[in-house]
Amino acid sequence: MMNEKENTVKSTISFDSAAGKFVGSLNGKVVVRSKYESAVKAKLAEMSGTVAEATKAMDEKNEKYGINERFSFVEKLVTMVATGVQPSAVITGEGGLGKTYTVTKTLQANGLKDISDLAEFQVGTVLNARKCFTFVKGYSTAKGLYRTLFENNKGTIVFDDCDAVLKDPIALNILKSALDSYGKRIISWNADIKDEDLPKSFNFEGRVIFISNMPQDKIDQAIRSRSMMIDLSMSLSQKIDRMEHIALSDEFLPEYSAECKKDALALIREIKDDCKEISLRTLISVTKVRASNKEWKDLATYMLTA
Repeated sequence: MMNEKENTVKSTISFDSAAGKFVGSLNGKVVVRSKYESAVKAKLAEMSGTVAEATKAMDEKNEKYGINERFSFVEKLVTMVATGVQPSAVITGEGGLGKTYTVTKTLQANGLKDISDLAEFQVGTVLNARKCFTFVKGYSTAKGLYRTLFENNKGTIVFDDCDAVLKDPIALNILKSALDSYGKRIISWNADIKDEDLPKSFNFEGRVIFISNMPQDKIDQAIRSRSMMIDLSMSLSQKIDRMEHIALSDEFLPEYSAECKKDALALIREIKDDCKEISLRTLISVTKVRASNKEWKDLATYMLTA
C-alpha cells in the first residue's frame, strides 16, 4: 500500500516582490496569487483537501490493479487497436517507465511494421498501410495533424508526448471526427488549403493511440468519450515494482549481469524517498555505476539525491 509520505500534499507560500503578491503552490505547482497572505493560506487549505481526496481515490483504484497488471491491460488494449477492433486508445501516466516501449512491442507483436523513418526502407518497397504504424512526437499544429491523418490513413498513428493536439481547439475538432467508432469518419478542413496534395475532406480509416504524461482528467472529454483509456499513474513503490519487472527481462540491459541490476534496484528501493527522480533512466544509470565501480554505493547515492 502507499505510504503516508507518498500521499502527502505539500503546500508552500512565497512572496513575489515584483508583483507584490503572495504565491501559493501545491506540490510545486502555483495555484493561487493574492496581495493577502491570509487569502492564500485559506485557498491552499481548501485545495489541499480536494487534492488529497482525489489523490486518495486514484490511489485506491490503482492499488486494486497493480502496476504490472495495468501494463498488461495496455498490451490488450493496443492489440484491440492494432487489429481494428477499437479505433483509438489513450494511455496516460508519468514518463520514463515503459509506456512507449510497451506500445511499440505490442504493435510489432501484432505484425505491424514501424514506418516512422521511411529512410530505412529500400526504394520500391511495397507496404500494406493497415499493417503499419508511425510515431508522431513533439509539437504539431492542427494543419499538421490533418496532414498526418491523411498521409497515414488506414494505418495506426501513435501520438507520443504530442500534447499540443490534445489542447488545440481546432485539432480537437479534427480528432472528434477521426475517433468516432461508428459509420464513416469524414474529416474536413474547410479553410483554404494551399497544398494541392491535401483534399478538403477524406474518410479516415486508420487507428490512433495517444501516449501522454498529462493527468487523465486533463484530457478533453470528447477524446475520453471516444477512446478506451488506461491510466498508469504510480506511487514510488509501484514505480520500483515496475522497474523490477522490467529488470528481470532478458531484453533490458543484456550487457549487464542480473546481479548488477538487482543490486542497483535494491539501492533505489532503499533510498527511494530521497531520490530526485525515479525512472528507468535511474535504474540504467545506477546499474552502470554498479558494474564499473567496486565502491559504487556512495557514488550512486550522491547521483540520485544530491
